[in-house]
Amino acid sequence: MTNIVASIRRELHALWRSPWQLALVSYIPILSILCLWWLFSAGLPRQLPVAIVDHDNSQLSRMLSRKLEANPVISPQSFVDLPSAVTAMKQGEVYGLIVFPYNLKRDLVTGHSPTIDIRYNSQFLLVGKLLSSQIQLTLGAGLLEVAGVKLLLQDVPKPLVAVHLSPVKSQTTALFNRNNNYVGFLVPPVLVALWQLLAMLIFSNSLSRELTPTGSLIAGDGIWLRVWAKIAVFTPILLMHGGFILALLYQYLALPAAGSLALLMLAQTVMLFSVWLLVLLIFFIMRDSARMVSFGTAMFAPAFAFMGITFPVHEMPIAAQWWRLIMPSSHYIDSHVSIISYGSSWQTIVVQLSSYWGFLFIIPVLIILSRRVEVESMAQMPLEDESGVKG
Repeated sequence: MTNIVASIRRELHALWRSPWQLALVSYIPILSILCLWWLFSAGLPRQLPVAIVDHDNSQLSRMLSRKLEANPVISPQSFVDLPSAVTAMKQGEVYGLIVFPYNLKRDLVTGHSPTIDIRYNSQFLLVGKLLSSQIQLTLGAGLLEVAGVKLLLQDVPKPLVAVHLSPVKSQTTALFNRNNNYVGFLVPPVLVALWQLLAMLIFSNSLSRELTPTGSLIAGDGIWLRVWAKIAVFTPILLMHGGFILALLYQYLALPAAGSLALLMLAQTVMLFSVWLLVLLIFFIMRDSARMVSFGTAMFAPAFAFMGITFPVHEMPIAAQWWRLIMPSSHYIDSHVSIISYGSSWQTIVVQLSSYWGFLFIIPVLIILSRRVEVESMAQMPLEDESGVKG
């Protein structure tokens, strides 16, 4: 017991003497979380520029343009010809493109089927999806009015016009994120990915202090005593960061949460210990500070893409699906969605947390690697002492 307390004091002293490590556990996470929230604070994209090329220049095409302008998501920008509009979309000046063809009104009145060319930049996944749906809804509503006038001119009784236009009516009700608020949809997984990356950096920096320039362990207490001291120091700190994320989203911003935040803290704790296991594995294999941070960053940086929030998991390549299983955040986000959206109970969450079972196989590997590292460090210690005396 005395040894572990001494190791914890040693870790706290080293933390206090390291400005960079102290920044990583104090103000950098808070500022990063607030900045990411501020980026999405608008909640819903509005006034997205869309190029309009009106070849028809009729009363109908101008009416459709006015309806597009009335949509708060769309900001129509007039272009004389198609090439200039395409160039603007390639340069990122507009996110979408609509072309009203020649004789649009005449073809509709005479029973033909004119084609309205609609294009959007699908590289911006959410923006493209939003524009596509809003443009089609707006133009569809405008064209229904024209079709209704045409039916009246064909002596169709007014009460039957709506039946002819839409014989089957549908209603779409969003069960979750009803306002299409990007804060509730994107910010939680983005902040979880950031939190995981910060945890990796903090633990990697702390473990790096236990290495000599040659990659061997610094003499002292056993490596596992020092590892447990680091876990005892940094786990509460990182859980405070995770709790700050939950308090910001579901207390201060009052985003809807169907389940218990205490269950989310449990899920965060399991995720954090999984991160510790992965970082320890990288540490014992590489034993180099720069390579540890580089490899860990490359491994955890794409965490958001692998959560399945913006792209379905089952559509990913097999290699990406395996990579996703290595990410603790990918396991956590399933519990997060279950608790926040579905209000799942602790029985369901415990079953979901069993998906971390694969990380348990890291433990025996760590024991074997740590023994090998300690043996190598003991073998190199006399050589390093002798070199120090000669120097």
